[in-house]
Amino acid sequence: MKRVVPALLIIAAAANVGLAKVDLVTLPSRDTVQLTIYNSADMTLVRESRALTLKDGKNKLQFSWENTLIDPTSLEMLPKANADKIDIAELVYPPRVRNVGLWNIDSGVSGKVPVEITYLTSGLSWRAFYMGTLTEDEKTMRLKGYVVVTNNSGEDYENAQTRLIVGKVHILDQIAELARRQYPYNRPGVVFQDADRDLSSMRRVAVLGDMPAVGGLFRKEFDAKDIKKEGLSEYFLYTIEGTETIANGWSKRLLSFDIEDVPVVNLYKYEQQRYGDSVVRFLSFKNDEDHELGETPIPGGLLKVYRSAGDAGHLSYTGQSSFKYIPVDEDVELSLGPVANVVVEPKLMDFKTENYRFDNRGNVSGWDEIRTFAIEVRNTREIPVKVEIKRNFNTGYWDLTESGDSGQYEKEDLDTVKFTLVMEPRSTRQFGYVLRTYHGKRQENWSATSQLQ
Repeated sequence: MKRVVPALLIIAAAANVGLAKVDLVTLPSRDTVQLTIYNSADMTLVRESRALTLKDGKNKLQFSWENTLIDPTSLEMLPKANADKIDIAELVYPPRVRNVGLWNIDSGVSGKVPVEITYLTSGLSWRAFYMGTLTEDEKTMRLKGYVVVTNNSGEDYENAQTRLIVGKVHILDQIAELARRQYPYNRPGVVFQDADRDLSSMRRVAVLGDMPAVGGLFRKEFDAKDIKKEGLSEYFLYTIEGTETIANGWSKRLLSFDIEDVPVVNLYKYEQQRYGDSVVRFLSFKNDEDHELGETPIPGGLLKVYRSAGDAGHLSYTGQSSFKYIPVDEDVELSLGPVANVVVEPKLMDFKTENYRFDNRGNVSGWDEIRTFAIEVRNTREIPVKVEIKRNFNTGYWDLTESGDSGQYEKEDLDTVKFTLVMEPRSTRQFGYVLRTYHGKRQENWSATSQLQ
């Protein structure tokens, strides 16, 4: 694979010498590189450390961004030693020369000088995904988090420390558009009214880049209040442990965390209005210390869930669910889809009407409807399960009388009742209820009765 790397070169020559006549000396390779990827904005802040060989006096440094998506208006360079003796005077873009910038440097020292070069680039992105492995009793889960970083920036990044931004960030220009301009600040001789905003984007992001690292699962790197810009949501910065080489045109999977024994709750839900006749399985846990988590929010992504099966360590696929990022101390409930091994079957056994009311003209103005239901619940699994059954009545005027082994019963809201059952392995339960709904003038009788209770 052919590597396309921006050429960073030392030019030891007088300021008035033409670019074509300058003797170019290749800059040593990067000592370190750090990538901070702002996924929602297709923007990455790159911080490189290199050792420049300067002479005492005037120096010129050339930077080329040919075949890359680097924004040339975001280029910054700072000496990391002898800062009081080195003046990085200006960065200029020679006329009739594309994809090249020249730094004018006045140095009071000669020899190697460490510098930090920062710029914005496009074409780097990341996405998070997770693998959960349930124990055989399904009470705990091993949770592994991964990040896939994709590099289409035109540049190889070797031994890069990778940092991720979760949330939205406010920018005024798309970095890819700035990188593809024929001239960094529009055509020569044309005043670019918004030139300052390109630099302001860089400076705003570079402030975050200066934050010191703090140890942790994802190592949140600022201790901050929520950062908001024009009503946009909060965002967080994470560091992936270690360094990785991320070549141009490639994607790389990085492990972000691996947590054993996260307590989970399995819940099977039945609600005809929402899920039809199917029972849907849910998996829930909380992002807190009690669940071996809770140090930082968890970036949103796709979770694939498996289950350990037998002493040989075989896995069986259970389901998958996507989720948005989970703040600290917040519960998450993930739908793993319909199942066939837990069944809920309601049947209407009887229907009748009574307690008719009539107006002055003899027309029916009120009545009661009485429905009798029988519900059978079957757990064909070899482990206990918790089942939540919701019944919706399409009216707020109702009374209910349950019968049989109905488990815990509660009024969920104005027109919904919820039954919660814990089913033993390979077991069946039946229960029933009688629902009385009030219509027309009979609703007044229900309201009066309810206020007295």
